[in-house]
Order: sequence, then C-alpha cells, then structure tokens
Amino acid sequence: MADSSYLTWPFFEDRHRQFHDILTDWCAANGDSLHVESGDVNADCQALANLLGNAGILAHAVPEAFGGTGAGLDVRTLCLARETLGYHSGLADFVMAMQGLGTGAISLFGHDSVRHAYLPKVASGELIAGFALSEKKAGSDVAAMETTARRVDGGWRIDGEKTWISNGPIAGLLTVFARTGEKQEGARGISAFVLPTDTVGFSVTEIIDVIAPHPLATIRFDGCVVPDDHLIGEIGQGFKIAMATLDTFRPTVGAAALGFARRATDEALKRAKDRILFGAPLADMQLTQAALADMALGNDTSALLVYRAAWAKDSGKVRITREAAMAKLYATETAQATIDKAVQLFGGAGVVSGNMVERLYREVRALRIYEGASEVQKVIIARAALAEAGR
Repeated sequence: MADSSYLTWPFFEDRHRQFHDILTDWCAANGDSLHVESGDVNADCQALANLLGNAGILAHAVPEAFGGTGAGLDVRTLCLARETLGYHSGLADFVMAMQGLGTGAISLFGHDSVRHAYLPKVASGELIAGFALSEKKAGSDVAAMETTARRVDGGWRIDGEKTWISNGPIAGLLTVFARTGEKQEGARGISAFVLPTDTVGFSVTEIIDVIAPHPLATIRFDGCVVPDDHLIGEIGQGFKIAMATLDTFRPTVGAAALGFARRATDEALKRAKDRILFGAPLADMQLTQAALADMALGNDTSALLVYRAAWAKDSGKVRITREAAMAKLYATETAQATIDKAVQLFGGAGVVSGNMVERLYREVRALRIYEGASEVQKVIIARAALAEAGR
C-alpha cells in the first residue's frame, strides 16, 4: 500500500481525503478489471472508460453543471485520481487523464450549448475525448501550426493534419486548435474548436505504436465543418486557451508520475526485504538502502510540488504556469529515476516482460515528453525566474 501520510498536509480538505480513501478501496476491489489486457488497446480503453464512468470517477473531470462533480475542475481531486489510478494501472490513469484534458478547454471556455451536449457523455464514459494540438512541424513550437479554420456559412471549415494525438483512433470528440489568422501572427492567430469525429471529412490516417501501448494516431481534417457555437472562447485566443488548459492538467501529469513512482518504491521495498543475497536480505546492503532513500525523498518532494501547484490553482490563482512546470518537470524526471532504481534492484527479473517494474519503466517515459517536454518546462521556469528578477 502506497504511503498516504501526505494527505495530512494543509493542501488538502476532508473531501480530498475521503475521495482518496474511496478511490483507493475501489481500485483494490477492481484490480482485475483495471489490468485488462485483451491485446486490443482501443477496446481496453473503451472498457476502462465504461468502468470508470459507471463508478463515477470520470465525473471528476467534468463540472457538476454538465454531468460531473464540483463547481469547476478541482485540480487536487484530479491529481489524487491520477496518482491513485497510476499506482494501480497506467492505462486507467491514461483514460482518466484524456477525458479531462480532451474536454478541459470546453469545461473552462466552451459555450453552454456545447457543454450540455457533450460533457455528460464524457463523464459517463460513453464519449471518448481527445486533445488535438500537435503537428509534425508544430510540437513544442505551437506557432508553427499549419491546420487552418476559416469561416463558412453557419460555422467553420477545418483543414489540416494533427499527429501524436492520444485517443486519436477512438475519440468521439476532439478539442482542435487551428490557425484562423495569418501565419506571421504566430500564436496569436490560433483558435480552438470542438469537433465531433463523426464530422464529414475527419479521418485517422496512421496508427502510431509506442513502447507502452496507448491509442495514438495521426488524424486529418478535409473540409470538416463545425457550427459557430463549436468555437471555444474568442477568435485568436486558442493559444491562451491551450496554456490555461495545460496549467490545469500539467500538475496531474506529475501526479501520475508520482503514482508510478510510489508503486515502483513499494515493489522495490518488497523485493529488498524478500530477496536473499549472500546469506542476507538485499535490504541489508547500504547501496540498497541508499537507493530506497532516494526513492522516498523523491516521492515526498514530488508530492510537495504537485500538490502545491494544485492547491494554488484551486485557491484562485489565475495562472500557475511556473508552479505547474516545476511539478511536471520534477515529478516526471524523478519518477523515471525511481523506476530505474527499482528495475536495478530486481536485476534480471526487472526487465522481464510483464514484471510490474518493467511495465512502469515503459509507461513513465512518455510523461517526460507529452504536455510539454522537460526541456520546455525548464525554459518556462527560467523565464519566470528572469521575469521576477526584472521586476
């Protein structure tokens, strides 16, 4: 059982502690269902969405007014959900994360008509969501985006291609970012749209296989027309909307990494106590103790940064770009190191396919890349420090 003493920290309210306990018990009772591996990752994700939706867990990714829970998106709850699900199942965490990220901009800035139409289905798991921002030439450099949206009678026509899109093969709803201004306007010429994937002209052009199987694809828009109310926020505000959405969800990436790291730590502790080496438990060796100490230190430090960022957002701070970047950067980098140490303590068994630490080793790697690579987070943090020093 993962350490939960951090729940006594002042970042949390009783409702957060109660949610954590309920979700932890639910995960323990549904372990077999959370580890579904049929060989069809698309079907597995849909099954997990149904499972999490029926249990009311996905409702925390949607505001109460639109079929979810709470007045808005409570980042501490989202972080606790991802940490707990990540401890038990990386794929279940992924499903939870994408329902939130895929509709976060809609929850925060969308028209009520659109929110009422789609968000209840997202909360129930009936509708799978995705976040379509990245392109082949526009990953970290969002201003290089080439997908376009232009006005037509009654709405907007979207043309272009996106890649590295999580849930791309199975999403029923996408938040799509497209250029509505001239290219030289940079990020200021981008707007955000809601696009149901049954829209004429939408297609999946490539399935992308990665080391930890997830539904990932390149998708295309050929004259996809969406109604006027499917514009999210104001024209030309797409970059700000994307960044505000990432402010909300980047700390949750750190929380997922923390869940992975806590599971790796528990697996390593059990291995260290049970494994006899040269007539004594592996845990008696000082080098083993040093590795375990690094794991415990990393977990607590990551938790402090993750829940500091989440608390700041929930307390009303409009932008937490710096805090979110620190949480994501430190927690994901540290989780990678923690899991690597766990694999090392397992020796040869640690790289056997199906071993929990081997699975974690594959699952954690992408977290250092998506929603802003570690290098991007360093730039964000440095710019914030420089801006503060210049005041």
